[in-house]
Formats: sequence, C-alpha cells, structure tokens
Amino acid sequence: MVNGQWSMKNVLHPIMFAGTGSDVGKSIVATAFCRIFSQDGYMPAPFKAQNMALNSYATPEGLEIGRAQAVQAEAAGIPCHTDMNPLLLKPQSDHTSQIVLHGKPIGNRDAYEYWNPHPSSLTPPVDFRKEVCDAFDRLASRYNPIVMEGAGSISELNLRSTDLVNLPMARHAKADVILVGDIDRGGVFASVYGSIMLQTPEDRKLIKGIIINKFRGDMRLFDDGRSMLEELCGVPVLGIIPYYKDICIEEEDSVSLERKRRQLAEGKLNIAVVLLRHISNFTDFDTLERDPRVNLFYTNNTSDISHADIIILPGTKQTSEDLIELRRNGCAQAIIRAHREGKTVVGICGGYQMLGQTVSDPDGIEGNIATLPGLGLLPIHTTMTREKTTRQVTFEFGGQECKGYEIHQGISDTDKVILRSGNCIGTYIHGFLDNPPVIEYLLNLNPNLNPNDNLNLEDNESFKEGQYDKLADHVRRHVDMERIYQILTDND
Repeated sequence: MVNGQWSMKNVLHPIMFAGTGSDVGKSIVATAFCRIFSQDGYMPAPFKAQNMALNSYATPEGLEIGRAQAVQAEAAGIPCHTDMNPLLLKPQSDHTSQIVLHGKPIGNRDAYEYWNPHPSSLTPPVDFRKEVCDAFDRLASRYNPIVMEGAGSISELNLRSTDLVNLPMARHAKADVILVGDIDRGGVFASVYGSIMLQTPEDRKLIKGIIINKFRGDMRLFDDGRSMLEELCGVPVLGIIPYYKDICIEEEDSVSLERKRRQLAEGKLNIAVVLLRHISNFTDFDTLERDPRVNLFYTNNTSDISHADIIILPGTKQTSEDLIELRRNGCAQAIIRAHREGKTVVGICGGYQMLGQTVSDPDGIEGNIATLPGLGLLPIHTTMTREKTTRQVTFEFGGQECKGYEIHQGISDTDKVILRSGNCIGTYIHGFLDNPPVIEYLLNLNPNLNPNDNLNLEDNESFKEGQYDKLADHVRRHVDMERIYQILTDND
C-alpha cells in the first residue's frame, strides 16, 4: 500500500460475489466493490456470465446487456460493454426466454431446451460456455480486477452440470469467491453452511470469505454468530453489512417491485405505474419516484388508476399478451376513462405501443394473434418485427438536450421521438423520465401542482455518482478491506 492507496502494480485476482440464494444483495455488493476498487486506483470491470432479467440497457455500440452490469460499469467509471454480460435471458413466459448473446437476440428457447448441453435447435449450434469464457478473457485482458457476480444460489445441485455463471465460471477465471448471505430473511447459518458444504471439495477451496448482508439492529449481537460461522465453515467472515434505506441504487430484480405497491397519498401528486405481468425496465421511474412532490406506486387496481393524477404504462417484454391482460382485468377501461376525464397518460416503449390504434404481429413474434386493437389514445400503428432496436439516443426537450436509450421490438408509423396528443404522451425512450425538463413538463401539466413548487433537483448523473460513493463508504466501514486485498494478492 502506498500513501493509503493500493498500487496498480498489485495485480488482483478476479473476485466473485456468489449467493446463498436470489435477492441476497450480490448485485449491490458487486456494485460497491466496483466503486471501491476504482477509488483505490484500480481499473475494475463487472462481469456476469449469464443474467436473467427484463431490465436491460443499450451499450454505446447499440447492443443489449443486463441493467445491473451497466450500473456496475457506471460505478467503476467505465463504459458498459457486452463482454460484461455476454449472455442475457429475457423471460417471455413462465417457460420461455429470449436469448441475447453478445448484445443481440439469437432466438427463443424454453427452459428445458436451454439447459440441454447440446442446443442443436440453434443454427449454427452455440457453445454458451465457450462464449462466456471468451468474453471474460477479453475483459480480463483490459481491466483489473474483474468483479464477478454469480446468479441465484450456488448450491442448485440439479443445475451443476450446466451452470455457466457460478463456481464453474469462477474456476475458469481463477477467482476468489466471496459468499453473500442475507440475514434479514432468516436462516443465515443454514444457508451459508449448506451452500459451502454442498460444493465439491475442489469448488469449496474457491470460497475465501463470507459476507453477511442486510443486518438490522445492534451488530454486537452477532459477535458470537460470526465466530460460530467461521468455526462451522472454516471460512472467515469478512464483513457484516447493515441494512440501509438512505442509499438509492438501481435494482434489477422484479422482486423489488413488491416493496413499491404503495397506495394513494394526500398532499402529493399521485402517479400510478400500471403493473404489467411482463414489466421491463422499471428503473425508468426511479428518478421520478425520488421527487418529494410525487407519490409513485405500482398497481393494477382499477380504482387506484382512476384516482391517480398521472398514469404511466411502462415497458413490457410481451406487448400483445399484456395488452390482452389489461382488457381482461379492467385496467384498459380505467386508463381510457381517466384520460377522458383529463388525467395525463404516459406510455414508455411497450406501453407506448399499447396506447396506439393497433398492434400487429404478422410474423408471430409474440404469439398467434395477428392484430390487436390498442387503447386508441395515440395516432400510431405498431408492427412487431424480428429485428430489435437497441441504441443510445439524445433528444431535445424544452430547449435542453436530454438522453436515454431504446430497446424494443416493433416499429411504429411515426418519425417522432416523442409523440404528444392532448394529455397523452408516448415514446420509445427508456430513461425519458430521468431528464429534469421532462419531469417538470409532466408534473406541471397537472393542475394540482403549484408552479412555485418547482425544485432545482440534482441532475441524475450527479445524484447517481453520489449514491455510488455513499454505497462504497457504507461497505468499506463494515468489511475488512485489508483482508480482502490480502486474499486477492495471495499467490498460494
């Protein structure tokens, strides 16, 4: 260590944050370490061999990766790239996912087909393991260290032979594995001990430490627990990270939406995001949700939709199926009625397509229904296409330059980036609502908001940078960074 900083001459091993289960905080911990290593003078890069998520992002080259790796790259201070998430699975139903390889869709597969180690139905056949390992090798030649993220639980024994992302990937990378356990959900001793003991002797040696995440209360109460875990597992507990509520980092897993099913609130502008079965890119609303003038919540309750001041139809992986569901559950009628009563309606991406006159699918991209009527609030017709649009975009709004990105299948018969028709607005641009001029325009359309309430909100990029620093500080305080650096430089 030189002047409190670890020298770039220290080549660090790759580090993998693996989990005892889903939603234990692997993504957030990996994000924190991307920022910590960057602060300490390294050039880190994130990597997740295979991601299953509907929240995705367009790279500068116009290719698609999981949103979590884009966030981690941002925390590391580098542009995102498909090598950081070479394989992305986007669920289309309970059994089928679109496969995105190196940023481009290559087909749809059901779960059994996908896990078959000989995917002969793809032409030409694809060796996914080779593809993700090659992507890691390219990334590792440019950055140090690689901050790897596992997926779900590392102890799914039935998937061990086809696992591309957890310990088999760690073996290829020669990574030091840190096991993350969630104490908030209970059973942390069993989940940590079981996750380690169920590994093969070879893989067990890769696990160099344990991090206990989401601790609530007096941490001194876990002193004995820490010693017990270390004795049981033969692995050091490197940190106990307290639960936090005051740090805002974009989340990828849809389970986080369950915490956002709030209700109408007095004294604020109520914004209802319609909860679709195949909702995607719900991070589009994080900036708006932080606005103190706003109560933003997710719902498919027709009464809440009717009483909201603004209604947003978000993106979806299955426009046609969710459009049918909106009619079935009464939300479509509630949205049309609210629009007729003067409420503002906004559609993003798939939601934009639904607000049009028709959605046509002549090639059966999403199903076997050739044409569906839309909600009829915007003068557009959409046709589903096999080619996917993925790109970063800049646009002008209110005389200011704004930015976002597009990820969608289907084209609409208008050349307008943003389409406005009365009190209805539609756009394909994700990140549309991250731009202050857009937020101010949207909120001031509503008569319940006093124009004098306009706030000089911190721009989104500055806000996110501050949050990454807060997260890094929080994690630094509660993990043994000196021990971690020793592990990452130990040649034994």
